[in-house]
Amino acid sequence: MKKLLPILALLIAPYASGQDFDKGVDAYDAGDYAAALQEFRPLAEQGNASAQYNLGVMYERGQGVLQDYKEAVKWYQLAAEQGFADSQYNLGLMYANGTGIAQDYEEAAKWYQRAAEQGLAPAQYNLGLMYQNGYGTPLDYEEAAKWYRVAAEQGDVFAQYNLGVMYYNGKGIPQDYKEAAKWYRLAAEQGYAPAQNSLGVMYDNGQGVPQDYKEAVKWYRLAAEQGDVFAQYNLGTMYQAGQGVLQDDEEAVKWYRLAAEQSDADAQYALGSMHYNGHGLTQDYEEAAKWWELAAEQGGAAAQYNLGVMYAYGSGVLQDYIRAHMWLDVAAANGYDDARKWRDELAKHMTPEQIEKAQALAKECIRSKYKDC
Repeated sequence: MKKLLPILALLIAPYASGQDFDKGVDAYDAGDYAAALQEFRPLAEQGNASAQYNLGVMYERGQGVLQDYKEAVKWYQLAAEQGFADSQYNLGLMYANGTGIAQDYEEAAKWYQRAAEQGLAPAQYNLGLMYQNGYGTPLDYEEAAKWYRVAAEQGDVFAQYNLGVMYYNGKGIPQDYKEAAKWYRLAAEQGYAPAQNSLGVMYDNGQGVPQDYKEAVKWYRLAAEQGDVFAQYNLGTMYQAGQGVLQDDEEAVKWYRLAAEQSDADAQYALGSMHYNGHGLTQDYEEAAKWWELAAEQGGAAAQYNLGVMYAYGSGVLQDYIRAHMWLDVAAANGYDDARKWRDELAKHMTPEQIEKAQALAKECIRSKYKDC
């Protein structure tokens, strides 16, 4: 689920006129918040919407005053009620996040809508999120796509990406990989890592664009270097397979490790396999078991199966038929057919008491969503 845009409008509003207001803006830009406050407060108290908005920003950030979210809400509200779009948007954020006021998605959506109708792209994007997730509005993918589009057409990178996702999945609009690739590219060219990864996937699979592994690698790398976990894993797969790059297990291990350390289960499984097979590094069954266990605890059936086999043989772990049976049972429950055969074969070498204990452990493991295995 996408999160609400976590930033407030970044610039002090320049819309009011008057010498005192201009002095306040100059003081703010110079970092003299106390002087800025002296200029803005009287204007705000006289009903100047721009000054009210600016005062709200200063209270929210603790600039020249003690940080006070309730006071920020008060000033945003006054400016918002006068139709000031930036203030309407910020007030929507305060309601959405429950900052300085009780969380209220309906109020957040209301204020986003008012700012969105004035053409404010971040508000349009956040309103799209509200409709996409049914927060404070009915769940409505068509309406979400509508607001993403108007924000995306203004260059909003988050809206461009989300519109691409809508086209890719065919939610709210007909599925269209070419359109998805178009919007991913616009966001990717602005440096947005999830869009870069998604565009890489399009090139990797030939969806909406000609299949081109080199282009896929290019976009995966740009995203991976920003720390995008999915791109790091995807780049690892390209190096392992030698697609779009020279085959290089050491590079594959490097990128798998970066993703695995961010808790990506697929990368943890892949890194375990590299350790097990000695590809790109020294063979190490203990390290293989370590990474497969991490992936298994996230529900990876293949990792659960492999871990069961490791316990059965005592490879990288102490031999333990009960834990082996447990992991094989869990993997079988997750649809891994070979695990069922291994479990049943292993059971021939176990006492009824051991089997009963293993089955109880498997049930608890599944019940706890793999947190107590």
